[in-house]
Amino acid sequence: MKDDFNNDKIIVDNVSKTFKVYLDRANTVKEKLLFLFSRNKKENREVLKEISLKIKEGEVVALIGTNGSGKSTLLKLMTKIIYPNKGKITTNGKLTSLLELGAGFHPDFSGRENIYFNASIFGLTKKQIDARLEDIIEFSELRPFIDNPVRTYSSGMYMRLAFSVAINVDADILLIDEILSVGDEHFQNKCFEKMRELKKQGKTMVFVTHNMRAVTELCDRAVWLYEGKIKMDGNTKEVVDEYVKVTT
Repeated sequence: MKDDFNNDKIIVDNVSKTFKVYLDRANTVKEKLLFLFSRNKKENREVLKEISLKIKEGEVVALIGTNGSGKSTLLKLMTKIIYPNKGKITTNGKLTSLLELGAGFHPDFSGRENIYFNASIFGLTKKQIDARLEDIIEFSELRPFIDNPVRTYSSGMYMRLAFSVAINVDADILLIDEILSVGDEHFQNKCFEKMRELKKQGKTMVFVTHNMRAVTELCDRAVWLYEGKIKMDGNTKEVVDEYVKVTT
């Protein structure tokens, strides 16, 4: 696959990812003595197997599949949180991600302090964050709690703050894992409405979800992963219909 940057925002070229899984791990002194010669046996598990795809500018793509199919791993590889054992991933443009709840937040910092902390990770200056601060707080609907430590936040409040920061950093590419399944229905709907707005602005989005209704309403394209390989990639409705037929 050639590195063609005409309008490709993400290029995944023959990517494989293997994790080492340790078996019979000893945790206590007794276990260490009992498993002195056999502990820490490990095996390599290939989570992704020679994956290749291109995501064009302005595309909204869903990664679907059952648990363990490699969806979240592929998303993490796109963010360069982890790296492939084989192949290459190229991204073209400023990227922001929502992968793990509260990732990038310091539990003892207030919501306001974490906005500055998190947004700076995405490359914004203090002046730029100052200009966006009110919009972030307003969208999150957390104004009464914004100066409380985030360790006191619920999972839904974490999601509100994380999403509000991510959509205000002017990224070209937005990567979202199952984080949007957290929280109340009102805010989930608000997030999907914002994603529709970002789509109209021509932003490129890739997200992992089990919500097939959200996939069909929002996405141009769906990529179905099965046991670490692409089983189907194409028109959202066609892929979702086939996926639902097989999994229900």
